[in-house]
Amino acid sequence: MKILNASAKNESGEVMEKLEKRYGLPTAICMVVGTVIGSGVFFKAQNVLVATNGDMPLGILAWVITGLLMIICSLQFASMAQKYQKVSGVVDYAEVTCGKGYAYYLAWFMVNVYYPGMTSVLAWVSARYFGVLFGWDLASPQVLCLAGFALIASYTLNAFSPRLAGKFQISATVIKLIPITLMAIVGTIVGIRSGVLTENFTSVVDAAAQAVGGGKSAGLFAAVVATVFAYEGWIVATSINAELKNPKRNLPIALTIGAVIVVVAYVFYYIGVGGGASTEVLIKEGATTAFTNIFGKVGGTFLNICIVISCLGTLNGLMVGATRGMYAIASREEGPRPEMFNQIDKTTNMVTNSSIWGLFVCSAWLVYFYGANLTEGWFGYFNFDSSELPIVTIYGMYIPIFIAWMIKEKELGFVKRFVLPIIAIAACGFMVFAAVYAHGITLYNAAKVNGEFSFPVLFYLILFAIIMLAGAFVRNSKKK
Repeated sequence: MKILNASAKNESGEVMEKLEKRYGLPTAICMVVGTVIGSGVFFKAQNVLVATNGDMPLGILAWVITGLLMIICSLQFASMAQKYQKVSGVVDYAEVTCGKGYAYYLAWFMVNVYYPGMTSVLAWVSARYFGVLFGWDLASPQVLCLAGFALIASYTLNAFSPRLAGKFQISATVIKLIPITLMAIVGTIVGIRSGVLTENFTSVVDAAAQAVGGGKSAGLFAAVVATVFAYEGWIVATSINAELKNPKRNLPIALTIGAVIVVVAYVFYYIGVGGGASTEVLIKEGATTAFTNIFGKVGGTFLNICIVISCLGTLNGLMVGATRGMYAIASREEGPRPEMFNQIDKTTNMVTNSSIWGLFVCSAWLVYFYGANLTEGWFGYFNFDSSELPIVTIYGMYIPIFIAWMIKEKELGFVKRFVLPIIAIAACGFMVFAAVYAHGITLYNAAKVNGEFSFPVLFYLILFAIIMLAGAFVRNSKKK
């Protein structure tokens, strides 16, 4: 078994203070469930219905397919978690399989693009659903200010009290499962009694097959693309393996159980929504209508409150990864000023300087998201969705790790060494293709926005290359 040295050392070779083992299995599971289940499950149900033109069985199949892809990748990382342990799960796996250089660039991408891009968007989404209660416009100054406050509040919670942040993650996960569970159970029962659910499952299939260009296969693929991004975020749980009690046991269990819980919750919630209103109404008005029809206006308000808490829980989970990113780099004596970013506060046992950098980058991406997506576009051709396109890269960067695993881990059995990673590689390849297909990379399939062609994936990759070159410039790797 390969266990990496988890101690951080200063320039004199003295062992520095370690991160405390403060999180147990429940927190790890809630990291997976709470980070994945956010706002996506509530509004992606409508997107799936639109993609399939109300074909409920086809939509359920899409949720199951994407969920299986997530479970496959989580199982592969669970195998790695049983062998490798240091500071930041996925970065550890990259270091052992692909080398220190690859691990550095993966960590640099995650701390400066992946984590802050998603975290900043979740801050805005949290503010957006809170603003719905007061009738605020999505791009209003009130929502933007509240998004900034949510970002700072989440950072403060993680920087001052990591234990309290862990407890909040558990609480938010439990709360966000309340409306999902209620809709799954009550919506299904009400839909069966009223006949709405049966009608939705049987009457629109032929119409959906005719409406979607290319038939059912095209509708299924479009629905899978819509669900891909609702499942993202589970990898964040690996960022706390240095703070997890018995990580070689608890992290694999958390990844596996958490992934299964998410898939089951999504599928049964989707079925429950179908019992609250006809598919035609759901396509036009969204899942909120189903809640209102079943639980009344009070239920609609309750839904919005639960969505806010759900988003804040996801924001907290992402902030956990964002605040620890520079520490994962500095603990390997790489990146800018490693002696500064690997410091651990003696009082809070938190990586304070790393947290400050995480907040700064998250704030920068929040400004970018607002300017690129909520205005007419401040950045010209470089306007793209910073919550989705980084997934193109993160799944692509998993593939070399899985390939190297198959080459190096000769003592493993055939299934763990070849079968599981090959399936995981195929799943990652599908994720990358789905994102490119959805957003467009060339003039041939580029999205047409405001009458003009745009190339979001192409210009995202240009920005990605610039950020990675900056990482190479400040790498400052020290050879021992």
